[in-house]
Amino acid sequence: MTATGSVLITNVRPYGDGEPVDVAVVDGEITEIGSGLTAPDGAETVDGRGGVLLPGFVDLHTHLREPGREDTETVESGSRAAARGGYTAVFAMANTAPVADNSSITDLVWRLGQEVGLVDVHPVGAVTVGLAGEQLAEMGMMASGAAKVRLFSDDGKCVHDPVIMKRALEYSTGLGVLISQHSEDPRLTEGAVAHDGPTAARLGLAGWPRAAEESIVVRDALLARDAGARVHIAHASTEGTVELLRWARSQGIDVTAEVTPHHLLLDDSRLETYDGVNRVNPPLREERDKLALRQALADGIVDCVATDHAPHASQEKCCEFSQARPGMLGLETAVSIVVETMLRTGLLDWRGVARVMSERPAEIVGLDDQGRPIAVGEPANLTIIDPDSSWTVSSDDLASKSANTPYETMTLPGTVEATFLRGRVTARRAAGSPSEVEGWL
Repeated sequence: MTATGSVLITNVRPYGDGEPVDVAVVDGEITEIGSGLTAPDGAETVDGRGGVLLPGFVDLHTHLREPGREDTETVESGSRAAARGGYTAVFAMANTAPVADNSSITDLVWRLGQEVGLVDVHPVGAVTVGLAGEQLAEMGMMASGAAKVRLFSDDGKCVHDPVIMKRALEYSTGLGVLISQHSEDPRLTEGAVAHDGPTAARLGLAGWPRAAEESIVVRDALLARDAGARVHIAHASTEGTVELLRWARSQGIDVTAEVTPHHLLLDDSRLETYDGVNRVNPPLREERDKLALRQALADGIVDCVATDHAPHASQEKCCEFSQARPGMLGLETAVSIVVETMLRTGLLDWRGVARVMSERPAEIVGLDDQGRPIAVGEPANLTIIDPDSSWTVSSDDLASKSANTPYETMTLPGTVEATFLRGRVTARRAAGSPSEVEGWL
């Protein structure tokens, strides 16, 4: 990996358009784009081999588990997974142990990310103390700390008390931060482990109704309207949520939303094996939900893709389905799944992929150095994708410390060839080794 922020990237097609060009980067900034460029003094040359050059991806929803569960993931291992997935910025959720509900923890996560230096790790602050939903956390202290926290969420739990959520939204407007809601009415999901539909009924699994998500989505849209605030809907998963988002936008309510790769690709037919790797929160839904989410992402009703990367230890997944911890790995497979579900289906082109994986998420949280155009004078946070290659997923080859990928043995299209954080190479695949650990330099 390069130690400086200067590099010459050759033979790449920005946004997949036109003939290949070269991109020169000096001190972390794009200085020239053209053909036959000469490498800046002391700069490494990276051959893009005709790949697609995109802005580095931004993930608004990742679980890095540090502090507290370093056996399943650390900031370092998660950062490595993110870089291999084409990411240059990730937002680390607050459900750590201890919970990131104060500036001591959020500043710690920020410093750990800076020390690793593979991606910009932005800690997410908890909305309530201990994720208990009873008392607002010190949002102002976290926002003004070293981490400059700009996104708050009790993810893993819903801020279910409407009074607490109303206050959080009111405070967020004054602080200039964003609340991300895990939309789940806990009274409707007690004991639930799978989507409430014919599959769960036949398999004898406790059902999780769409209304548990949708009732919170509409409630929080109305609360945001009255507070003059913004609200972000995490991991939208139902056809009804799409329609509610469409309605909220029509009313001028400032609501944004994300969808996970697994809700774009998978559905509850996966539950036939009772394999705990398929348990996730919110659950895998039905085919019609999956198709509605794809169309909503293409139309901009759902704004962006967020991985909800959730590492778990093997004993937490290799157990009875109802006892399995909910969550799936996502950072290293996300772009391939977007290629499979959105690009190959014609719902998005490469500029659309840049929009939903980089530009729009950066805009939602106000990152002015990420999701930028590929142009002279812009920060060189970039990734190269080989659109013509494919790879077979093996948990043994992933950078994550955990192995709970639902895509084991699947062959997926598109490979990340290299990632650059302000011109530094943070991940680079060796030629001819798309699915081997040894393929990464």
